[in-house]
Amino acid sequence: MRFAAELIPATLKRRYKRFLADVELGDGSTITAHVANPGAMTGLQTSGARVWLSKSPSATRKLPYSWELIEADFGAGTELAGVNTMHPNTIVAEALTEGVIPELAGYSSIRREVKYGEGLFGKASRVDFLLEHPDRPPCYLEVKNVHLMRRPGLAEFPDSVTARGARHLEELAAVAASGARAAMLFVIQIGSSRGFALARDIDPAYGLAFDRARAAGVEAIAYACRLSLDGVLLAGPVPTLP
Repeated sequence: MRFAAELIPATLKRRYKRFLADVELGDGSTITAHVANPGAMTGLQTSGARVWLSKSPSATRKLPYSWELIEADFGAGTELAGVNTMHPNTIVAEALTEGVIPELAGYSSIRREVKYGEGLFGKASRVDFLLEHPDRPPCYLEVKNVHLMRRPGLAEFPDSVTARGARHLEELAAVAASGARAAMLFVIQIGSSRGFALARDIDPAYGLAFDRARAAGVEAIAYACRLSLDGVLLAGPVPTLP
């Protein structure tokens, strides 16, 4: 995924109300940028950090600037980390089309935001991707953004309590029990990631839901990204730890 235009450097002053951040531009002016990230963003909201913004071409958008990247040190030196949780689905869509995720290759149809689970938990849900081929069971794929790293090299999810995430796991478990393939793909927007684990101390309920889903046949796949000021690409798989 390439950024549509050159990113704009800025200095982070504060992030607040989850979706807002005040940043200082190079000319000394302060603007408010949109933060497409509902999580805690632990380690990614230090005042004074170098950040990069995109600017929407829309003249009617209330907040034209969006926070995309931050310079952070997770213990192995300063590097770029992605904070925009809207990007992983685009990154994965491109990777699936190009066939660069071997675990998910070989499907002739890739559909996004497909309704499934009618009646499950009282209403139908939407799966991020439905992969299909006439000669094999369909694959229901859910994508999660990962941007938490508390120990060098080890990415973790989630960074805050996510009842919605636990529900997704239960829905995928039901899909797997029906005979279809179900998978979780964790997209890590930190290039130094060498492994992936659950942050069970942050959300024990999610950890239990994950264990039940895995026992039911749901697959867990984690990929680190390669980040630059030009864009974000999947770099390769990392092991998923218990």
